[in-house]
Amino acid sequence: MFTDKVHIYVKGGDGGAGCMSFRREAHVPKGGPDGGDGGHGGDVVLEADASVSSLIDYRYKHHFKATRGTHGKGSRMHGARGEDLVLKVPVGTVVREYFEDTKETGDIIADLTHDGERVTVANGGVGGRGNIHFVTSTRRAPAFAELGEPAQDGWVELEMKLMADAALVGVPSAGKSSLIARMSAARPKIADYPFTTLVPNLGVVKGDEYNFVVADVPGLIEGAHEGRGLGHEFLRHIERTALILHVVDMTGGYEGRDPVEDYRIINRELALYADELACRPRIVVANKCDVPGVEDNIRRLEEEVRKDAIAAAGGNEFADGVEEASRVFKISALTGKGVDSLIHATANKVHELREEAREKQQAEVQYDRIWEHKREQKDRSYTVRKLSDGIFRVEGALIERMVVQTDWENEEALAFLQHRFNRMGLEKELIKAGAVNGDEIRIVGRAFEFESADDRVDIYKELDF
Repeated sequence: MFTDKVHIYVKGGDGGAGCMSFRREAHVPKGGPDGGDGGHGGDVVLEADASVSSLIDYRYKHHFKATRGTHGKGSRMHGARGEDLVLKVPVGTVVREYFEDTKETGDIIADLTHDGERVTVANGGVGGRGNIHFVTSTRRAPAFAELGEPAQDGWVELEMKLMADAALVGVPSAGKSSLIARMSAARPKIADYPFTTLVPNLGVVKGDEYNFVVADVPGLIEGAHEGRGLGHEFLRHIERTALILHVVDMTGGYEGRDPVEDYRIINRELALYADELACRPRIVVANKCDVPGVEDNIRRLEEEVRKDAIAAAGGNEFADGVEEASRVFKISALTGKGVDSLIHATANKVHELREEAREKQQAEVQYDRIWEHKREQKDRSYTVRKLSDGIFRVEGALIERMVVQTDWENEEALAFLQHRFNRMGLEKELIKAGAVNGDEIRIVGRAFEFESADDRVDIYKELDF
């Protein structure tokens, strides 16, 4: 089964708790703190694998979780790190944020276009620090440690787009499957009725000098850009291809269609789906030219293709590239007539486009880990909302994890949490939002009373600021 879009829930492993321990040995009556750190939780990693051909592994199983870190122990023994969970996906998989509640997608996380390329989609929680980290000049024997940090979790969308150099496009029954079978070792289902091909097929074509990968995309119909006939499901696979092989049935098929109108319909659908597809390099292939009585259709198609080439050149019929763009390859996928010439021209054009893409890629600035930076910025930000008179809620990933990491039964741990809040400027934000001493502050599932060291807070309350 071919599966090219799935949604999965991923969760890293939670961090292990730090240890609160003191050195206890004979003849050492006052041993210092020696609690070890908890181990970090494992990450959930997506890895592109050339041996994986579809997303079928994620069609029925949607939840994936890495292992958690183990807790720290005394004698400065740190907990073990949890194992990463590596999920294999096909080369050409686009990874996006996905919001299950609203069924909407967010930012692109990664575009895995090379074998072995990886991206972390859910970081494991950081292990809690043992009490050895909280020794200061005034706190010689800290009797608290941090709990493990909760791991990141959430839904992501995996969308597979075929990695092919050229794509065969056309209306149903144009002969695309027969052509890919003639050009390569691919053996798709071939029959004399429309929509025989329901999933894209890939084939490797060996040219005289260069090899290339061609994709047989299921037939498109008018309205495909709006999703008719599963148009969106098929059109996405054309986006990555460097070259379009536009296959036109010169007989008009069993419906007696006009080949020139079919040619116009496909061009229009590609342009309406994505603007860049309208300018994508293409080769027009007139198929079934061995059938008697198609000569007039071939002539009309050649005139239409030349008209389009001249229009693309700004109306100058003598411009460079017009003659090449006006060429129509007359072939028969059934007998093989003209196919060798088509393969040779396609291989040369694909090689040319590859070189151009390589030069462009080298010239472009690479922005690595953009999504990771966005996630970190989002992680550190927080908001303060006034729920009602005297009640405020603080929301933010990092500040919520601090609360979860804190042992609320330990007064020293609570004092340390207050210190971390002050360093983040939370007190100032609460005052700015209108909080005064005695108000209730809610974070995650905890609530505490606001107490500011700034005496002016009560004055603001009296003056109704």
